[in-house]
Amino acid sequence: MLLDVVRDFARVAGTNIVEPAHMELAEPSIETAFARCVERGAKTVVVFPYFLLPGRHWNDDIPRLAAAAAENHPGIRYLVTAPFGLHPLMAEIMQQRIAHCLAHTQGEADACELCAGTDRCQLRSASR
Repeated sequence: MLLDVVRDFARVAGTNIVEPAHMELAEPSIETAFARCVERGAKTVVVFPYFLLPGRHWNDDIPRLAAAAAENHPGIRYLVTAPFGLHPLMAEIMQQRIAHCLAHTQGEADACELCAGTDRCQLRSASR
């Protein structure tokens, strides 16, 4: 799904230099993605934490990893942006997702891209 997000963002943003990265435990790492951006011609690398809220990773880990990656590329500037946080469109996105899922449970819409082929999106009740 990360690759889908990157592809969609590149299309919407109209930029050719977009690379996926993982903070830890998976490749490509921030260091690898940073290097790929530079190899593709980036003079400024923007690291966008794909998180809903700020926290330790945004405050500490990602800036540290980005700084370490930048050390290998003198003269290349970088920015670690804020995560989604309280962006005004988040409430609209939440409302759209909830409305779609409710419509799906009533047979008025297909399952969303996340729930398609699963039984995740259905009204449930607790049983005693």
